[in-house]
Amino acid sequence: MHSEHSLDLAQDSNMGRSNSTTSRSVPVVLLCLGALLLGNVVIYFYLDSLQQSGDGDPHLTPHGACPPRHFRMANMRNCSPWLECPQVRTEVRKLKMIGQGAVKQVFLSEWKGHKVALSKLSSPEYQEDFLHGLSMLQALQGPHVVVLVGLCSEDHTLVTEYHPLGSLLNLVAVLAQERHRVRDTWQTRLRLALDYVSILHYLHTSPAGTRVMCDSNDLVKTLSQFLLTSDFHLVVNDLDALPEVGAPAGSLVRCGHRELTGEFVAPEQLWPHGDGQPFADELMPGYDEKTDIWKIPDVTSFLMGRVAGGDVVHFHLFQINGECKRRDPHLRPSAMDVLSVYRSVYATMMRDSPGPGASRDML
Repeated sequence: MHSEHSLDLAQDSNMGRSNSTTSRSVPVVLLCLGALLLGNVVIYFYLDSLQQSGDGDPHLTPHGACPPRHFRMANMRNCSPWLECPQVRTEVRKLKMIGQGAVKQVFLSEWKGHKVALSKLSSPEYQEDFLHGLSMLQALQGPHVVVLVGLCSEDHTLVTEYHPLGSLLNLVAVLAQERHRVRDTWQTRLRLALDYVSILHYLHTSPAGTRVMCDSNDLVKTLSQFLLTSDFHLVVNDLDALPEVGAPAGSLVRCGHRELTGEFVAPEQLWPHGDGQPFADELMPGYDEKTDIWKIPDVTSFLMGRVAGGDVVHFHLFQINGECKRRDPHLRPSAMDVLSVYRSVYATMMRDSPGPGASRDML
């Protein structure tokens, strides 16, 4: 009896220890799972914050830290008031011409040891476009727009921050340079796509109203509107053709007075009456900012190129890009809708494959 009783006590003791161990292990497992989940949430919101408009991105801080009508370029410690006519005329020294368009001539210039870009009106014929672009630069100063350094309306001259990598047209050539090849990753390229869509969202919800990028009738022209910064982000530079939707109330826009053709422009920008009726500007229906949405997949395709991991990006963006190409503009997503998906894809891919290349296994 005594031995059986001792055996029962031993079994009860072992069961107690087993139950105690199990009860302790369950909270530990739950704690680990909770920590893992919290870590993923923190990573997601950190990555998301990097792309928030005007917040959290180091390349955006120089713009937002200055009071109105002041500027600070990337290599400046303090803010300075916009240069006015006397300063533009006497302190800005032209070095060489670096660009010529229908509206402006652009000169690499120097101001107090800083490289700047000085733009002058090319022809009186385009004075209205030049002054519109200048007014937009003033009204839209912020993280997504090139820094305005100074202006002189009397001389039809403006001064902006100089970006040595040039326009987005140079992307392929820049990434092919030996010193920049390390940047040629899906991460860099998808961030550029995020910047592009962020700029569209900013223009569509800007302090100056809902603005449409009309200088975007083909891919080359569209890419030329953006500058590539030294830290591989984008700022919009050419604001000469930004008509406002809804001014006056309810009105739509038309990009120019000539017939638009080709597959790059949105369907509603094409002449709707066929070859049987000659184009007439006054008969052309208006449209809104959804024309910019139509073009997002084509620009993103260029930005992604053929980089390793790009096929995975295209796979994840397939649905939202398809929605951008809906022929009915009312069915297309907003720039904010597209941006949310692009951010989510970037965060997910960074979490799953943080290395320089993405694996096809992610498919």
